[in-house]
Amino acid sequence: MAGYFTYYPAERIQLLGKTELSFFKQLDDEQKKVRMEKMCTDITPAIIVSREMDVPKELIEASERESVPVLRSNFKTTRLSSHLTNFLESRLAPTTALHGVLVDIYGIGVLIMGKSGVGKSETALELVKRGHRLVADDCVEIRQEDQDTLVGNAPGLIEHLLEIRGLGIINVMTLFGAGAVRSYKRISLVIQLETWDQQKHYDRLGLEEDKMKIIDTDVTKITLPVRPGRNLAVIIEVAAMNFRLKRMGINAAEQFSARLTDVIEEGDREDL
Repeated sequence: MAGYFTYYPAERIQLLGKTELSFFKQLDDEQKKVRMEKMCTDITPAIIVSREMDVPKELIEASERESVPVLRSNFKTTRLSSHLTNFLESRLAPTTALHGVLVDIYGIGVLIMGKSGVGKSETALELVKRGHRLVADDCVEIRQEDQDTLVGNAPGLIEHLLEIRGLGIINVMTLFGAGAVRSYKRISLVIQLETWDQQKHYDRLGLEEDKMKIIDTDVTKITLPVRPGRNLAVIIEVAAMNFRLKRMGINAAEQFSARLTDVIEEGDREDL
């Protein structure tokens, strides 16, 4: 608007607010025409005028020549910029889809994964009965809205639906109410369910922390072995609570390890 177009990002949406248009009114007719011609290019996606202010006729003429959409909004410029940025980041974010179940457990988005038939949906059903909320079953659409923010949701076709082998498809919202479901949730923890392998070593202290890369984000991953008699819903519920405690700086495994080290060192001193 001031005439400096050396680093003008023509490929971006342009916002014109009260400050820009007030400055524009002070220019002479020739300057107004030149500035708007430079602003409207064949790669400019749109120009938005905030506060529902009048669109200058020079802008209308230049936009019509280059076929640039000109829009108006009743939002203030700052709020419009914020809403527009959030909307574009959400819609244009990198996306992927994973086979699993996404559940909101105590405010933690837990993605339950594993081979077909391992018990993901049955575990999710038990979690819903315990007061938690289902986000997606079978297919989880994931978008990376920020460098370390993954948001998951269900495809529209299967939203609020849960498939239980032998029972069929059930509608969780109809059975348990609107409080048992939600449309989307940030993914903070991945639970990998697998059949118990006697030859495999499983973490028994919780000092080791595995990561799983989804798109470009590393997410904490916990592997839970499945065998008859284990209440997976309760274990996953506790895993979510423990994960939340760790984020608050409370790590039971590290505290136990420190106490154990102190006991061993004290015993060594007594032997001396």
